Amino acid sequence: MARGPFDPREHPHRRRNLLTGEWVLVSPQRMRRPWQGQVERPPEERRPAYDPDCYLCPGNQRAGGKRNPRYRHTFVFDNDFPALLPDTPGGDVSPGSLFQADGETGLCRVICFSPRHDLTLAEMAVADIQRVVAVWIQQVTELGARSDVDYVQLFENKGAMMGCSNPHPHGQVWANRRVPNEPAREDHHQRVHFQRARSPMLLDYLAAELEARERIVVANEDWVALVPYWAVWPFETLLLPRRAVIQIPDLAPDEQASLADILKRLLVRYDNLFQTSFPYSMGWHGQPTDGGRYPHWQLHAHFYPPLLRSATVKKFMVGYEMLAGPQRDITPEQAAARLREQSEIHYRQAG
Repeated sequence: MARGPFDPREHPHRRRNLLTGEWVLVSPQRMRRPWQGQVERPPEERRPAYDPDCYLCPGNQRAGGKRNPRYRHTFVFDNDFPALLPDTPGGDVSPGSLFQADGETGLCRVICFSPRHDLTLAEMAVADIQRVVAVWIQQVTELGARSDVDYVQLFENKGAMMGCSNPHPHGQVWANRRVPNEPAREDHHQRVHFQRARSPMLLDYLAAELEARERIVVANEDWVALVPYWAVWPFETLLLPRRAVIQIPDLAPDEQASLADILKRLLVRYDNLFQTSFPYSMGWHGQPTDGGRYPHWQLHAHFYPPLLRSATVKKFMVGYEMLAGPQRDITPEQAAARLREQSEIHYRQAG
Protein backbone atom coordinates (compact mmCIF):
# COMPACT_ATOMS: atom_id res chain seq x y z
CA MET A 1 0.00 0.00 0.00
CA ALA A 2 1.37 3.39 -1.03
CA ARG A 3 2.29 5.78 1.79
CA GLY A 4 1.80 9.45 0.97
CA PRO A 5 1.99 11.08 -2.47
CA PHE A 6 4.34 9.74 -5.13
CA ASP A 7 7.62 11.68 -5.52
CA PRO A 8 9.75 10.83 -8.60
CA ARG A 9 12.83 12.06 -6.69
CA GLU A 10 12.30 9.54 -3.90
CA HIS A 11 10.24 6.58 -5.10
CA PRO A 12 11.10 3.78 -7.56
CA HIS A 13 9.15 3.95 -10.81
CA ARG A 14 9.23 2.93 -14.47
CA ARG A 15 9.57 5.27 -17.43
CA ARG A 16 8.68 4.32 -21.00
CA ASN A 17 10.95 5.01 -23.94
CA LEU A 18 8.73 6.56 -26.61
CA LEU A 19 11.13 5.56 -29.38
CA THR A 20 11.44 1.86 -28.56
CA GLY A 21 8.49 1.04 -26.31
CA GLU A 22 10.85 -0.33 -23.66
CA TRP A 23 10.74 0.53 -19.95
CA VAL A 24 13.53 1.63 -17.61
CA LEU A 25 13.39 1.24 -13.83
CA VAL A 26 14.37 4.44 -11.99
CA SER A 27 15.49 3.96 -8.36
CA PRO A 28 16.42 7.42 -7.04
CA GLN A 29 16.41 6.31 -3.38
CA ARG A 30 19.56 4.24 -4.07
CA MET A 31 21.64 7.41 -4.41
CA ARG A 32 21.56 7.66 -0.62
CA ARG A 33 23.56 4.45 -0.17
CA PRO A 34 27.25 4.84 0.76
CA TRP A 35 29.79 4.42 -2.04
CA GLN A 36 33.04 2.59 -1.30
CA GLY A 37 34.21 2.08 -4.86
CA GLN A 38 36.90 3.83 -6.87
CA VAL A 39 36.69 7.60 -7.25
CA GLU A 40 40.24 8.55 -8.22
CA ARG A 41 40.93 10.56 -11.32
CA PRO A 42 43.05 8.69 -13.91
CA PRO A 43 46.37 10.16 -15.09
CA GLU A 44 45.87 12.83 -17.73
CA GLU A 45 46.51 11.37 -21.17
CA ARG A 46 48.77 13.50 -23.32
CA ARG A 47 49.04 12.47 -26.95
CA PRO A 48 51.28 13.98 -29.64
CA ALA A 49 49.71 15.94 -32.50
CA TYR A 50 51.20 13.34 -34.83
CA ASP A 51 51.94 9.70 -33.97
CA PRO A 52 54.16 7.82 -36.45
CA ASP A 53 52.69 4.53 -35.24
CA CYS A 54 49.03 5.55 -35.66
CA TYR A 55 47.35 4.00 -38.69
CA LEU A 56 44.93 6.95 -38.95
CA CYS A 57 47.44 9.82 -38.91
CA PRO A 58 48.20 11.57 -42.24
CA GLY A 59 50.81 9.89 -44.42
CA ASN A 60 50.98 6.72 -42.31
CA GLN A 61 50.51 3.17 -43.50
CA ARG A 62 47.31 1.51 -42.33
CA ALA A 63 46.99 -2.00 -40.92
CA GLY A 64 45.66 -3.23 -44.27
CA GLY A 65 48.76 -2.00 -46.12
CA LYS A 66 47.37 1.16 -47.78
CA ARG A 67 48.88 4.56 -47.02
CA ASN A 68 46.85 7.58 -45.93
CA PRO A 69 47.17 10.81 -47.88
CA ARG A 70 48.58 13.81 -46.01
CA TYR A 71 45.08 15.09 -45.38
CA ARG A 72 44.61 18.50 -43.73
CA HIS A 73 41.02 18.33 -42.47
CA THR A 74 38.84 15.20 -42.73
CA PHE A 75 39.56 11.91 -44.46
CA VAL A 76 37.23 9.03 -45.38
CA PHE A 77 38.29 5.55 -46.46
CA ASP A 78 36.76 2.09 -46.82
CA ASN A 79 37.34 0.12 -43.62
CA ASP A 80 40.24 -2.29 -44.08
CA PHE A 81 38.45 -4.86 -41.90
CA PRO A 82 34.74 -4.23 -42.56
CA ALA A 83 31.83 -5.87 -40.74
CA LEU A 84 29.78 -5.80 -43.97
CA LEU A 85 30.72 -6.79 -47.52
CA PRO A 86 29.00 -5.63 -50.73
CA ASP A 87 29.28 -8.99 -52.50
CA THR A 88 27.88 -11.31 -49.81
CA PRO A 89 25.29 -13.73 -51.29
CA GLY A 90 21.90 -12.34 -50.25
CA GLY A 91 18.57 -13.91 -49.45
CA ASP A 92 17.48 -16.64 -47.09
CA VAL A 93 20.42 -18.81 -46.00
CA SER A 94 18.61 -20.52 -43.10
CA PRO A 95 19.81 -24.06 -42.39
CA GLY A 96 16.38 -24.91 -40.98
CA SER A 97 13.11 -23.46 -39.70
CA LEU A 98 14.55 -23.04 -36.20
CA PHE A 99 17.81 -21.54 -37.46
CA GLN A 100 16.86 -18.44 -39.43
CA ALA A 101 19.53 -16.45 -41.26
CA ASP A 102 19.76 -13.99 -44.14
CA GLY A 103 22.82 -12.95 -46.09
CA GLU A 104 23.52 -9.27 -45.36
CA THR A 105 25.38 -6.92 -47.68
CA GLY A 106 26.73 -3.45 -47.05
CA LEU A 107 29.73 -1.15 -46.82
CA CYS A 108 31.80 0.18 -43.90
CA ARG A 109 33.90 3.33 -43.92
CA VAL A 110 36.06 5.20 -41.42
CA ILE A 111 35.83 8.99 -41.03
CA CYS A 112 38.91 10.71 -39.61
CA PHE A 113 37.64 13.91 -37.99
CA SER A 114 41.00 15.68 -37.92
CA PRO A 115 44.65 15.13 -38.86
CA ARG A 116 45.52 16.00 -35.24
CA HIS A 117 46.08 12.82 -33.23
CA ASP A 118 45.78 14.67 -29.92
CA LEU A 119 42.28 16.14 -30.37
CA THR A 120 38.70 15.01 -29.83
CA LEU A 121 35.51 16.61 -31.11
CA ALA A 122 35.24 18.41 -27.76
CA GLU A 123 38.62 20.05 -28.30
CA MET A 124 38.32 20.82 -32.01
CA ALA A 125 37.43 24.28 -33.31
CA VAL A 126 33.78 24.79 -34.24
CA ALA A 127 34.79 25.39 -37.87
CA ASP A 128 36.54 22.00 -37.95
CA ILE A 129 33.53 20.27 -36.37
CA GLN A 130 31.43 21.81 -39.15
CA ARG A 131 33.67 20.02 -41.67
CA VAL A 132 32.82 16.75 -39.89
CA VAL A 133 29.11 17.60 -40.20
CA ALA A 134 29.62 18.19 -43.93
CA VAL A 135 31.26 14.75 -44.27
CA TRP A 136 28.38 13.10 -42.41
CA ILE A 137 25.97 14.70 -44.86
CA GLN A 138 28.06 13.70 -47.87
CA GLN A 139 28.32 10.08 -46.74
CA VAL A 140 24.59 9.67 -46.07
CA THR A 141 23.79 11.32 -49.41
CA GLU A 142 26.20 9.13 -51.37
CA LEU A 143 25.54 5.79 -49.69
CA GLY A 144 21.82 6.38 -49.24
CA ALA A 145 21.44 6.82 -53.00
CA ARG A 146 22.58 3.25 -53.64
CA SER A 147 19.85 0.74 -54.54
CA ASP A 148 21.49 -1.90 -52.33
CA VAL A 149 21.45 0.27 -49.17
CA ASP A 150 18.33 0.78 -47.04
CA TYR A 151 19.95 2.39 -44.01
CA VAL A 152 23.09 4.45 -43.32
CA GLN A 153 24.34 4.49 -39.73
CA LEU A 154 26.78 7.20 -38.62
CA PHE A 155 28.42 6.61 -35.25
CA GLU A 156 31.44 7.26 -33.06
CA ASN A 157 32.90 5.11 -30.29
CA LYS A 158 35.09 7.36 -28.15
CA GLY A 159 37.51 6.01 -25.60
CA ALA A 160 38.96 2.62 -24.75
CA MET A 161 36.11 2.09 -22.29
CA MET A 162 33.77 1.95 -25.31
CA GLY A 163 35.98 -0.45 -27.24
CA CYS A 164 37.75 2.15 -29.37
CA SER A 165 41.10 0.67 -30.41
CA ASN A 166 42.66 3.92 -31.68
CA PRO A 167 42.46 7.31 -29.88
CA HIS A 168 42.84 9.30 -33.11
CA PRO A 169 39.57 11.29 -33.52
CA HIS A 170 37.41 9.26 -35.87
CA GLY A 171 33.97 7.78 -36.42
CA GLN A 172 32.41 5.26 -38.74
CA VAL A 173 29.63 4.87 -41.27
CA TRP A 174 27.99 1.51 -41.96
CA ALA A 175 25.55 1.17 -44.84
CA ASN A 176 23.18 -1.80 -44.48
CA ARG A 177 21.04 -3.58 -47.04
CA ARG A 178 18.28 -3.84 -44.42
CA VAL A 179 17.18 -1.46 -41.66
CA PRO A 180 18.87 -2.55 -38.37
CA ASN A 181 17.01 -3.28 -35.13
CA GLU A 182 17.14 0.08 -33.32
CA PRO A 183 16.12 2.31 -36.26
CA ALA A 184 13.42 -0.23 -37.16
CA ARG A 185 11.92 -0.01 -33.65
CA GLU A 186 12.10 3.77 -33.74
CA ASP A 187 10.45 3.80 -37.16
CA HIS A 188 7.52 1.74 -35.85
CA HIS A 189 6.82 3.89 -32.80
CA GLN A 190 7.22 7.17 -34.66
CA ARG A 191 4.88 5.91 -37.37
CA VAL A 192 2.21 4.88 -34.85
CA HIS A 193 2.32 8.30 -33.17
CA PHE A 194 2.15 10.12 -36.51
CA GLN A 195 -0.88 8.12 -37.62
CA ARG A 196 -2.65 9.09 -34.41
CA ALA A 197 -1.47 12.70 -33.89
CA ARG A 198 -0.59 13.72 -37.50
CA SER A 199 2.66 15.24 -36.23
CA PRO A 200 6.19 13.84 -35.66
CA MET A 201 6.50 12.28 -32.22
CA LEU A 202 9.90 13.75 -31.43
CA LEU A 203 8.77 17.27 -32.30
CA ASP A 204 5.80 16.87 -29.95
CA TYR A 205 8.15 15.47 -27.31
CA LEU A 206 10.61 18.34 -27.78
CA ALA A 207 7.83 20.89 -27.34
CA ALA A 208 6.88 19.25 -24.05
CA GLU A 209 10.51 19.19 -22.89
CA LEU A 210 10.99 22.87 -23.75
CA GLU A 211 7.92 23.68 -21.68
CA ALA A 212 9.06 21.56 -18.71
CA ARG A 213 12.70 22.87 -18.79
CA GLU A 214 13.77 20.09 -16.38
CA ARG A 215 16.00 18.01 -18.65
CA ILE A 216 17.42 20.57 -21.11
CA VAL A 217 21.23 20.63 -21.07
CA VAL A 218 22.09 23.17 -23.77
CA ALA A 219 20.25 24.78 -26.69
CA ASN A 220 20.77 27.24 -29.52
CA GLU A 221 18.54 28.68 -32.23
CA ASP A 222 18.31 25.39 -34.19
CA TRP A 223 19.14 22.55 -31.77
CA VAL A 224 18.34 21.24 -28.29
CA ALA A 225 20.39 18.73 -26.30
CA LEU A 226 18.56 17.11 -23.38
CA VAL A 227 18.63 14.10 -21.10
CA PRO A 228 15.62 12.10 -22.31
CA TYR A 229 12.89 11.31 -19.78
CA TRP A 230 13.54 7.59 -20.36
CA ALA A 231 17.38 7.73 -20.31
CA VAL A 232 19.12 4.46 -19.41
CA TRP A 233 22.77 5.56 -19.22
CA PRO A 234 23.57 7.96 -16.34
CA PHE A 235 24.40 10.99 -18.51
CA GLU A 236 22.72 9.93 -21.75
CA THR A 237 21.62 12.78 -24.03
CA LEU A 238 19.39 13.21 -27.06
CA LEU A 239 20.17 15.91 -29.65
CA LEU A 240 17.24 17.22 -31.70
CA PRO A 241 16.69 19.91 -34.36
CA ARG A 242 13.90 22.35 -33.51
CA ARG A 243 12.20 22.03 -36.90
CA ALA A 244 11.00 18.96 -38.80
CA VAL A 245 14.04 17.27 -40.39
CA ILE A 246 13.88 13.64 -41.50
CA GLN A 247 17.54 13.05 -42.41
CA ILE A 248 20.87 14.79 -41.99
CA PRO A 249 21.28 15.81 -45.67
CA ASP A 250 18.16 18.00 -45.23
CA LEU A 251 19.92 20.39 -42.86
CA ALA A 252 20.23 23.96 -44.12
CA PRO A 253 23.71 25.59 -44.07
CA ASP A 254 22.90 27.63 -40.96
CA GLU A 255 21.64 24.50 -39.20
CA GLN A 256 24.90 22.73 -40.03
CA ALA A 257 26.85 25.60 -38.49
CA SER A 258 24.70 25.67 -35.37
CA LEU A 259 25.00 21.87 -35.11
CA ALA A 260 28.78 22.23 -34.89
CA ASP A 261 28.27 24.87 -32.20
CA ILE A 262 25.99 22.75 -30.01
CA LEU A 263 28.15 19.64 -30.42
CA LYS A 264 31.12 21.61 -29.10
CA ARG A 265 29.12 23.01 -26.17
CA LEU A 266 27.66 19.62 -25.22
CA LEU A 267 30.89 17.64 -25.50
CA VAL A 268 32.89 20.21 -23.49
CA ARG A 269 30.33 19.79 -20.71
CA TYR A 270 30.84 16.03 -20.84
CA ASP A 271 34.62 16.40 -20.47
CA ASN A 272 34.28 18.96 -17.69
CA LEU A 273 31.91 16.80 -15.63
CA PHE A 274 34.67 14.51 -14.36
CA GLN A 275 37.66 16.39 -15.82
CA THR A 276 38.46 13.61 -18.25
CA SER A 277 38.11 12.86 -21.95
CA PHE A 278 34.55 11.56 -21.58
CA PRO A 279 33.94 8.19 -23.28
CA TYR A 280 30.70 7.54 -25.16
CA SER A 281 29.06 5.88 -28.10
CA MET A 282 27.05 8.27 -30.23
CA GLY A 283 25.15 7.93 -33.47
CA TRP A 284 22.67 9.60 -35.79
CA HIS A 285 19.23 8.19 -36.55
CA GLY A 286 17.38 9.42 -39.62
CA GLN A 287 14.86 7.98 -42.02
CA PRO A 288 15.68 4.79 -43.96
CA THR A 289 17.07 5.35 -47.46
CA ASP A 290 14.95 2.76 -49.29
CA GLY A 291 12.93 5.34 -51.21
CA GLY A 292 9.87 5.11 -48.94
CA ARG A 293 7.94 8.01 -47.43
CA TYR A 294 8.76 8.82 -43.82
CA PRO A 295 6.99 12.04 -42.73
CA HIS A 296 6.85 10.59 -39.20
CA TRP A 297 10.63 10.60 -38.82
CA GLN A 298 12.64 13.23 -36.96
CA LEU A 299 16.42 13.33 -37.21
CA HIS A 300 18.20 12.91 -33.87
CA ALA A 301 21.49 11.84 -32.31
CA HIS A 302 21.95 9.60 -29.26
CA PHE A 303 24.90 9.95 -26.86
CA TYR A 304 25.45 6.96 -24.56
CA PRO A 305 28.28 7.61 -22.05
CA PRO A 306 29.04 4.90 -19.47
CA LEU A 307 30.55 6.98 -16.64
CA LEU A 308 28.53 7.09 -13.43
CA ARG A 309 30.28 8.65 -10.40
CA SER A 310 33.75 9.66 -11.60
CA ALA A 311 36.22 9.27 -14.44
CA THR A 312 36.88 5.69 -13.32
CA VAL A 313 33.47 4.46 -12.16
CA LYS A 314 31.41 2.97 -14.96
CA LYS A 315 27.77 1.96 -15.12
CA PHE A 316 27.61 -1.76 -15.94
CA MET A 317 24.62 -3.45 -17.55
CA VAL A 318 24.71 -6.65 -15.50
CA GLY A 319 22.42 -8.80 -13.38
CA TYR A 320 18.95 -7.29 -13.41
CA GLU A 321 19.71 -5.19 -16.51
CA MET A 322 20.73 -8.24 -18.54
CA LEU A 323 18.05 -10.57 -17.22
CA ALA A 324 15.07 -8.28 -16.67
CA GLY A 325 15.44 -4.71 -17.91
CA PRO A 326 17.52 -1.51 -17.65
CA GLN A 327 17.72 0.33 -14.32
CA ARG A 328 19.21 3.65 -13.22
CA ASP A 329 19.75 5.43 -9.88
CA ILE A 330 20.48 9.08 -10.69
CA THR A 331 17.34 10.57 -12.23
CA PRO A 332 17.42 12.13 -15.70
CA GLU A 333 16.55 15.47 -14.08
CA GLN A 334 19.56 15.25 -11.75
CA ALA A 335 21.82 14.25 -14.64
CA ALA A 336 20.64 17.18 -16.77
CA ALA A 337 21.27 19.60 -13.90
CA ARG A 338 24.82 18.24 -13.43
CA LEU A 339 25.60 18.69 -17.13
CA ARG A 340 23.86 22.05 -17.41
CA GLU A 341 25.98 23.58 -14.65
CA GLN A 342 29.28 22.68 -16.35
CA SER A 343 31.40 25.38 -17.94
CA GLU A 344 31.60 25.73 -21.73
CA ILE A 345 35.35 26.33 -21.44
CA HIS A 346 37.20 23.01 -21.66
CA TYR A 347 38.98 22.17 -18.41
CA ARG A 348 42.29 21.76 -20.24
CA GLN A 349 42.02 25.29 -21.62
CA ALA A 350 40.83 26.62 -18.27
CA GLY A 351 43.91 25.23 -16.57
